[in-house]
Amino acid sequence: KDAEIILQKLIPSLGPLNKAYWVCPLIEESENSDLTAAKYRFEKLQEHLGKHVGLLHGKMKHGEKESVMDAFKNGEIHLLVSTTVIEVGVDVRTANIMIIEHAERFGLAQLHQLRGRVGRSDSAANCLLLYEKLSPMVKERLSVMRESNDGFYLADADLKLRGGGDITGYKQSGFPDFKFYKGDDYPAFEDILGRVREDVKRITEEDPELLSEQGLRLRNLLELYEKKDVHLFTRAA
Repeated sequence: KDAEIILQKLIPSLGPLNKAYWVCPLIEESENSDLTAAKYRFEKLQEHLGKHVGLLHGKMKHGEKESVMDAFKNGEIHLLVSTTVIEVGVDVRTANIMIIEHAERFGLAQLHQLRGRVGRSDSAANCLLLYEKLSPMVKERLSVMRESNDGFYLADADLKLRGGGDITGYKQSGFPDFKFYKGDDYPAFEDILGRVREDVKRITEEDPELLSEQGLRLRNLLELYEKKDVHLFTRAA
C-alpha cells in the first residue's frame, strides 16, 4: 500500500534529469519468504511507467547489466528496480531518489551504501525507507540512519547495535563474552576497552612475537584462557 502511494507521488517528478532507484531484497518471489522481489516490483511499476522502468539484478549477464545501466544513465530509463547489486560502483549524477523496500532487512552499512547512490550532484536528494515489522533494534537502526549521513558515525553505531563478532572465531556479528563482562554491556565498558586497544596496539608493535618478559607473561595468560595463538590473528588483522 505504501509503495503504491509513493509511486503515485513519484511519477510526475520522474524524467531523464530526475531518476530514481527502487531497491528490493530479493530477485524472485519465494514460497519461503514474504519479501517483495525485484521482478514483482518491476512488473508492477511497468504498468505505470512502461519502457521507462528497468530491472537490474545479480543473475543477469554482464552485457545485460551494462545495457540497462547505459539506458538509465542516458535517460531512457527513469526508474531502475534493482537488488543490492547497485550498492557500490554505480555513479549516476541525475539519480536523486532512492527507495529501499523492506529496509528492516538491511544492515546499517548496506543502507548507507545504498543511500550513497543518490545525492551525487548539486540537486537535492531523498532516500525513502519502506518497512513492515520493526523490532526494537531495527527501529533504533533506522533511527540512526535518519540522524546522520556520516559513515564513521554510522559504523560506530552499527558496532554498538550488533557487535563486531569474534576476531578469532567465526561470528561475524554479536558481542564477544569476555571473562570479566558480558558483550552486551559494551557501552558501559567502552572507555576501558579503548585503553585496552591502545595497550594491545603498543604491545604488538613493540613485541609482536610476545618474547619479552611481559610478552611471555601474556602468552601464559592467553594459554590459560585458551587463546594461546590469538596474537597471531590480531596482528594479521
